Amino acid sequence: MKMCISFKDRLIGNMFKKEVIDMCFPKCNSVHTMFMKKTIDIYMTDKNFKVLYVFKNVRPYKIILPKNGAYYTIETEINKYNYQINDIINFI
Repeated sequence: MKMCISFKDRLIGNMFKKEVIDMCFPKCNSVHTMFMKKTIDIYMTDKNFKVLYVFKNVRPYKIILPKNGAYYTIETEINKYNYQINDIINFI
């Protein structure tokens, strides 16, 4: 999983890519899927990687407005993981 810390990584993310790369965006509580070519799954977690919100099959050109308590936002290809609310994600 790629940790997107730099301005460029955060700006581009999965936009314009033919294949979805698993990405984690720190200090991110909202998402848009503008210019993405594929449907993705999105998980929003707190600072301890406890899943707070799950958005499955988010199609391109959708917006997820800011969510309370979310610190990390994780984008993955659809159905790659099956995390549920209150699960802890340990990818690091």
